Amino acid sequence: MKNGLLFAAISYSLFAFGADTWSQQPPPGADFPEGPAKAVVVPMCGSCHDINRLKAGYSPDGWRTVMRMMENMEVPVPTDQKAAVTDYLIKSFPERERPAAAMIDGPAKAEIKMFPVPTPGSRPHDPMAAHDGAIWYTGQLANRLGRIYPKSGATTEYKLRIPHSAPHGLVEDKSGNIWFTGNNAGYIGKLDPSAYTVTEYKLPDANAKDAHTLVFDREGILWFTVQQANMVGRLDPKSGQIKLVTSPTPKSRPYGMAVNSKNVVHFVEFGANKVASIDSKTMQIREYPLPDPGARPRRLAIGPDDIVWYTDFARGFLGRLDAATGKVTEWQSPSGPKSEPYGIVFTRGALWYSESFAKPNTIVRFDPATEKFQTWAIPGGGDIVRNMDVAPDGNPVLANSLVNQVGLVEIGK
Repeated sequence: MKNGLLFAAISYSLFAFGADTWSQQPPPGADFPEGPAKAVVVPMCGSCHDINRLKAGYSPDGWRTVMRMMENMEVPVPTDQKAAVTDYLIKSFPERERPAAAMIDGPAKAEIKMFPVPTPGSRPHDPMAAHDGAIWYTGQLANRLGRIYPKSGATTEYKLRIPHSAPHGLVEDKSGNIWFTGNNAGYIGKLDPSAYTVTEYKLPDANAKDAHTLVFDREGILWFTVQQANMVGRLDPKSGQIKLVTSPTPKSRPYGMAVNSKNVVHFVEFGANKVASIDSKTMQIREYPLPDPGARPRRLAIGPDDIVWYTDFARGFLGRLDAATGKVTEWQSPSGPKSEPYGIVFTRGALWYSESFAKPNTIVRFDPATEKFQTWAIPGGGDIVRNMDVAPDGNPVLANSLVNQVGLVEIGK
């Protein structure tokens, strides 16, 4: 670990030395506030990602959770510097100003229950509602898949054998196997919970980075997005064969994915103002441009009438796309343009989604018939519901990354 930190520090020093010559740009972190831990933070954080991401800021508890996440990823923070690094991050990069959550009453009754994930700093990314009533989740930065039974609170975690797989999306097949994307390690995995065995299907293209969201179509074929590689893939579970295609729009970042009643796979392009579909046989992609060039759809849900609903993360809108006509209708999310709507599902005749930057995070219900919104604050603040799923009884489930929880929305009858 110390050697890794030393290498990062040397790399940073070399970059800083040559910066004026190469680009006339200040070295990374030059504008960071001074402090006793700055000399550790800059090379440490810059060795894995753009250190300007630190400027996003978190609450003090958020930064403490982030530090646990980094420990899970074996980032070499010197033991005697952990407290100083945490203190520096808290003071230097406080939480950004966030819009106040809009609380709107309405006719629906719902109770939100939250359950802690046992491994600190797991960053539970995607939730999945299993056929037996369990809520599964991907512990992205703990290299685990987890299962919680809401009625009893019983929890089991499964550690993956490939280090730093960074499990992301997950879905259950008809036999009860749990399929997931190894986001960081470039594979699709299948966990048999009864035997505690994992089968890995390596993506056939070395450029296929960032395996993301996945879904089964109605014929049992597994589809998935590969965000940073700008690809969409399909895996035949019977043969293990994987096919990949590239999105027509460069850097469009295929993201959330869903299947309609006619077995058409749809996905959103988070790097563009587009929703898309892919032909199950030819894998030809059709794109549906959204009216506003600034739109950035991140997740989607499909209603029983095959209407596509999406959350526009960048602009704070809920959108409706009729793929048959291309018509798009949009509604401003209750907490405004900076509310960052994210995970979304369609259940019990309505859209349910989360505003991931409102304070506190909310669960929003939108009734398509009346075009009325209703909201609930997530207990404990939320932070951050990246995806949602629907349990067999029609109740939404969610995972909250920054507060290390999964949740259940119990809708009243």
